[in-house]
Parts: sequence; C-alpha cells; structure tokens
Amino acid sequence: MTVAVETGQWQLDATASTVGIRHKTMWGLVTVKGTFGVVSGEGEVRPDGSAVGTLTFDVASLDTGHAKRDTHLRSEQFFDADHHPEITFAARGAELRDGNRAHVNGQLTVRGISRPLALDARVTDQDAGSLTLDTEFTVDREQFGMGWNQLGMIRGQATVEATLRFTRATA
Repeated sequence: MTVAVETGQWQLDATASTVGIRHKTMWGLVTVKGTFGVVSGEGEVRPDGSAVGTLTFDVASLDTGHAKRDTHLRSEQFFDADHHPEITFAARGAELRDGNRAHVNGQLTVRGISRPLALDARVTDQDAGSLTLDTEFTVDREQFGMGWNQLGMIRGQATVEATLRFTRATA
C-alpha cells in the first residue's frame, strides 16, 4: 500500500483511537496493562508531505482494571496526576517512508519532564477523509522521574501501544 495524505489540518478521533501501556511487574512474572480513556490530538500535513502535531493523554483516565493500582499510578510515586495531569507527545516532524510506514521525531513529556522520542508508525487504513496509524514503542519510566520500585518488583521498560484515527478537520 502506498499512502498519499492530503495536506491540511487533521483531528484525532478519540472514539476510534486507543492508547495503552503495559509493563512487567512482580519480577517479570505479571504484565500490567492499562488504557488511557481520554485522549486528544491534532496535526497538520504540510505541502511538502511532512507532518507535525500533538497528542495528549489524561493521566487520571488511566485504567488498569484495578482501582487501588490506578490510584497508586496517579500518585506522586508514578504519574503525579495532581501536579501533571497530562502526558503529551509533540510530533516535530513525521514523514512517510516505504509506502505505508511513517517515521516520527518528537518530544514526550511526562511529569513535566521532556525527552526526545523517535518512533515508527504504520498506516493501517486510509481514505480521503481519514487515516489510522498503529505504533508501539518503549519508554524508560525512570527518565521521567518514576523510579519507584519496591523490592525490585518493577524492571525494564514500559511499552506504549497506540492506534490513532485521524480525520480531516473541516474549515
């Protein structure tokens, strides 16, 4: 599939998009999974074919299916939702490569700490008015001030999985 994306403004369709995380805990024996219920975003495809944009995830909307764990993840030991209610990814540049692949360079901000992040995404569905991107990448949570690790139970990196559906913004 070769993709050609229309220039202009695009809006994230939050009802058709998902952003989830997973991380091994209990010394690698258990995988904890969670999903952000509130996501938003927008972008622009420029005339040269490159793209820029921003995605925002509401930290308080993270749901792992376990209320006590969710409360702990929102605490100062992890996401610190009271002081940093959003996680943002600002795409500084994205370009299509190899037909349906996009390479994205940007900046991830978690807990008020920003780090560069490069990732690859795949266009999985596209028509004149919409576009769906799938991506998966890893993040070292300690780089964002989330070093809590009681008894060494949490090791390794967290994986972020996203399916992002964008629609052309109306003028």
